[in-house]
Amino acid sequence: MQASDLRVALFSGNYNYVRDGANQALNLLVGHLLSRGVAVRVYSPTVANPAFPATGDLVDVPAIPLPAGRGEYRMARGLSGSVKRDLATFAPNIVHVSAPELLGHRAVSWGRRQDIPVVASLHTRFETYPRYYGLSILERPIERLLARFYGRCDEVLVPTPGIATILRQWGVTTPIDIWSRGVDHDRFKPARRDTAWRRELGIADDAVAIGFLGRLVKEKGLDVFAEVAKTLSARGVPHEVLVIGDGPAREWFAEQVPTAKFAGFQRGEALGRAVASMDVFFNPSVTETFGNVTLEAMAAGVPVVAARATGASDLVDEGETGFLVSPRDAAAYADAIGRIVADPALRRAMGAAGHAKAATYRWDTINEAVLDAYLAVMARR
Repeated sequence: MQASDLRVALFSGNYNYVRDGANQALNLLVGHLLSRGVAVRVYSPTVANPAFPATGDLVDVPAIPLPAGRGEYRMARGLSGSVKRDLATFAPNIVHVSAPELLGHRAVSWGRRQDIPVVASLHTRFETYPRYYGLSILERPIERLLARFYGRCDEVLVPTPGIATILRQWGVTTPIDIWSRGVDHDRFKPARRDTAWRRELGIADDAVAIGFLGRLVKEKGLDVFAEVAKTLSARGVPHEVLVIGDGPAREWFAEQVPTAKFAGFQRGEALGRAVASMDVFFNPSVTETFGNVTLEAMAAGVPVVAARATGASDLVDEGETGFLVSPRDAAAYADAIGRIVADPALRRAMGAAGHAKAATYRWDTINEAVLDAYLAVMARR
């Protein structure tokens, strides 16, 4: 079998209606597959005004807004009759599911009933979300549900070896392969730094800007970020906080860090400029499976301070490209950031090392690994 023989039905809970690292990776994957002659059809909830145009053929899956103030996301109601008819017409020979929500479960069941191999890709550590909402007791039950979900698939694609280890610890025996992530090296590079843009935000040329990049939602570790910012101020460490992104927790975060400079949502070259204009990238999130934003900061020549957790642990070389800190240890985070703030030479050296390491992450090579995994699964069948 060769690439042109593949017919892939890709299921996503959010293919393009809200921008995030997971769906941008999926769109890049679809673009690569199409360029290699693979037939791809994407099934996902849609909205009238998505965050960005979809790559490939996108079929709407009926969905309802998520409750609890997260209505920007849609929850699919499973496989409707129209979706099943579309699937029958498309006649895929492989199913790819990208999230373990209701749509993903239904897609796995559909594939198994049709005797079609199912590949799952893991993008987010959903089991960690409850801890940000006072529901840590739910983590173990969610882990068991996730283990069952991935155990029903023919192959699981994970972004790092660390995630593979976690799945094995859960008892998942399904074959696991690595689908890493790439970076746009033209967009994210040190030359994008713009001191004039920083001045417009009120950040002086000699100020050290500690950056946040991502959706402003509490599961990104905003509470820890705010606590660290307060600790740095109490210690008299000179710094500015530069926030790139937007989301439902923006107002809450602005109250917690009232001196922060909010640049809002950025895209394209403006995003590259914003990231390169940071001096330290701080990522306390433990929900990442890879950490696209961490890689983007490294490509832009920005040293990283991050949680010692999946994602960052596989990217950041301790003491060379940044520092890894025990999650939720605000004092240790402040120590690491304070050390970088106080030592411009260290800041430059870490930035250069991160830029060099990020140069090895290229989308074409990385996405070809997914095609190889598809073909390997078909060969086993």
